[in-house]
Amino acid sequence: MRPGQCPPRTTAPSTERRVTTGGMADDNAPTDVIARIPSVSLARVRAHVIEGRDRGLEKVLEAGVTQIGTAERCGMRLTDPSVSRVHCEVRVDPDGVSVVDLGSTNGSYVDGVRVRDAIARSGAVIDIGGTKLQLSFEGEPIKLLLPERERFGVVLGASLAMRRVYDMLERIAPTESTVLLRGETGTGKEMVARAIHDASRRARGPFVAVDCGAIADDLIESELFGHVRGAFTGAAGDRRGLFEEADGGTLFLDEIGEMPLQSQPKLLRALETRQVRRVGANATKPIDVRVIAATNRPLGQHVNDGSFRDDLYYRLAVFEIVLPPLRERREDIPLLARHFHDLVTGNAAPPPPEALAALAQRSWPGNVRELKNFVERSACLGWSAAWTNEAPAGSPAPAVEGLVRTDLQLSDARALWSRQFESLYVAALLRQTGGNVTRAAQMAGISRRSFHRILAENKLSSRAIVEDDAGGDD
Repeated sequence: MRPGQCPPRTTAPSTERRVTTGGMADDNAPTDVIARIPSVSLARVRAHVIEGRDRGLEKVLEAGVTQIGTAERCGMRLTDPSVSRVHCEVRVDPDGVSVVDLGSTNGSYVDGVRVRDAIARSGAVIDIGGTKLQLSFEGEPIKLLLPERERFGVVLGASLAMRRVYDMLERIAPTESTVLLRGETGTGKEMVARAIHDASRRARGPFVAVDCGAIADDLIESELFGHVRGAFTGAAGDRRGLFEEADGGTLFLDEIGEMPLQSQPKLLRALETRQVRRVGANATKPIDVRVIAATNRPLGQHVNDGSFRDDLYYRLAVFEIVLPPLRERREDIPLLARHFHDLVTGNAAPPPPEALAALAQRSWPGNVRELKNFVERSACLGWSAAWTNEAPAGSPAPAVEGLVRTDLQLSDARALWSRQFESLYVAALLRQTGGNVTRAAQMAGISRRSFHRILAENKLSSRAIVEDDAGGDD
């Protein structure tokens, strides 16, 4: 590897190990099975503060994600007051070493250029606040052996990206540690949470899932912790919360970034003490629950802007797993498509090869969920009909003649086009999320209030859009 060059994404030659039929590695054992185990190479990275209040501080960055900031639990903690609490993170993976800004106040710069997400070379200088850090790649790359499997429980995929996830899941599942799953909408965070539960010692216990974004702010504490009779208007009797429902099993908190700030201290206390107090009650009750949380939001950024508590963030992120979007694991698309097709048709004739090849070329912004819905429609309507309704990537864009008002002046025509685009855009998001306004707003990068405003201005109804879409598919 030349100086200053990032290690390329590598699938190193498979490492041969002799394993007995019991599955334990043994170089001297008879060759019952020869397992060819894929591996990846990761750079050995050291961060060194060369200028600023913490000059001389060094940190060897582990494989995966290391956060840098002034928060107490950052992987590399600085004391520079001009550095945000969770300023940026450095990711070490087979693609190289990348620097990701987390919505910091002063921004993150790599070799003098402000970045949001950038690949860094060996010797690169990172400027954050009044601090300069230099990254250096030292010695031979680290070789990591990955599991030779195509699935982990209900999670499916044989790509290098997914095998790295499986490697983490195999280590985490048997523990009792809290897990934070990060990833775009539709990447399968709930499926991964269920796979962790099924592979844990709690598999016989309940798996309880809750969407924190779908509960009204004034009801979330009652939903999670329960309430006693008379605790508030409408509390006609005692009610167990979801923590108690999940006792002996796993509680999955989806969209944890949506939890209101005023409810976060109570969740933190429940995680720390393993006890819950129902709303309106005086006594606490012990619970035996493992918590897995998930989000598609940049929680580090929300820590910086004060909308998410840093102590809760780090309490949830004992183990943090980032799920890859489907566009970064295209080799899994045919496998997933065949799987979804079999679920719908009951192992009927497989999808045509040309259709599978075309699916692998699409970007799939809705990730696995979007692919699943498309395959289901294709299985029911026929693949040719599905492609006429949704042209594959690379097809020419439709002509715009007839779609614009040439009888209007440019400014008026542009304003009308913008309103029409907003209407089409929000309707498409609502169809993609099954009418879930919270998730649609997150995908659009706007607040729920702004999303509802667009619906009102365009006289749209999320329920009507989904019902119309369902009617068109039948």
